[in-house]
This record gives sequence, structure tokens and C-alpha cells, in this order.
Amino acid sequence: MSRADLTKNPRDVASMFDGVGKNYDITNTVLTGGIDHYWRVRTAKRLNLQPGQKALDLAAGTAVSTVELTKSGAYVVACDFSRGMLKAGAHRDVPKVCGDGMQLPFPDNTFDSVTISFGLRNIVDYKAGLAELARVTKPGGQLTVCEFSTPVVPVFSTFYKEYLMRALPQIAKVVSSNPEAYVYLAESIRAWPNQAELARDINASGWVDAGWQNLTFGIAALHSATKPA
Repeated sequence: MSRADLTKNPRDVASMFDGVGKNYDITNTVLTGGIDHYWRVRTAKRLNLQPGQKALDLAAGTAVSTVELTKSGAYVVACDFSRGMLKAGAHRDVPKVCGDGMQLPFPDNTFDSVTISFGLRNIVDYKAGLAELARVTKPGGQLTVCEFSTPVVPVFSTFYKEYLMRALPQIAKVVSSNPEAYVYLAESIRAWPNQAELARDINASGWVDAGWQNLTFGIAALHSATKPA
């Protein structure tokens, strides 16, 4: 299957991402106008890893986000359920593990911090995924989620939704190795909870004090929370 639907069968979603791995990084840069790099930098700054800490970068894809996080001096593991995506990032020298976000292959209380960027939408049960991230995080550890969200400027929000459904798939036809997957991407973004709703879901999934910062007028948002001590 070249395009997953919003029921998110895990095998279909993994297959879809296997198909986009080849040109994934360049496609993201083109579709976001280069803002994806800024979002990665902001995510790393918000997570605020320290040298010697151990962190998990879930849904790491080609591990470009993991490389950004390792600049802190922390030991960061890239984990993704798509072998094709991990293979596309094989040239990046960071530890990589293939794993399901709802059944992470790590013991309890393994990481000082965990993060997931633009991948929470693709977990079949994202609330279970949040709980699983809490399981592998040490008490007092931090979570940072970078995900597409709801634009906060009304006129811009209308333009953005039209871009998602019309222009994004058309641009993807030119640069992506699997443009049909970007139709799913657009649909999944439109179906995603807004900032406040996601914060409530995080707090109900083993975390406390969830809050958020909007990025680029709310196109994306950084949600952060703490695992209770």
C-alpha cells in the first residue's frame, strides 16, 4: 500500500514511510520552505539535553533530528518503526533501533528525556504511545513533542488548510519518491487535536504540567511535560 488511511494500520503506515525514505529529507525541506531546520533547532533547545544524559528520539526517521540533539553532548538513540527510513539515514552516525511506538524495546526508566517530532500522529493509538514514552523515561524526566498543530491566525489558518489539501500533494509529486503519502500527511494534520486538546491528552497519559509553545503561527507546536517523580 502506498498511502495509509487515518485508521493507521501499523503495517500500512510502516510501508508508506518505507516508500518515502529515499527523498524524505529534501521533500520536507521543500514543502516547509526550509522551516523544518528551525523547528529541529527549537525542539533541541526546548528539550535542553545535557552532556552525559541519555535520550530517545522516537519516530526519528532518517535520524536528521537525532543528529541535531546529539550536539548537546547527550547520548541519543534514534528509534523508528520504518526500516526504510532508518536505512535512508544509515550514513548518520547515531545509534538506531527499529521499534514500535506502542511497544518500545527498552526497559522501564531508561532515558533522562524523550522526544518525538512529527510522528505522534502516525502512532495507531497516540495516547498509548505517550504512556509508553512515560514508561521508558526516568522519574522527573522530560518529554518534548514537536507536531503539526492548529494555526492561531484565522486568515492564515484558512490559507494553510487549502495549501495542505491542494498544493502540498502537488508539490510532493515533483520531489517525493511516494507523493501519494503526502495526501495522507495533509489529511492526518487536519484531523489532529489542537494545542489545548493535545496538552490534556499528554497529562492523561502519565505526564504532568504539559504546556506548549506555538511555532510559525501555530503550524507546529512544541508540547513539553514532566514524568512525576
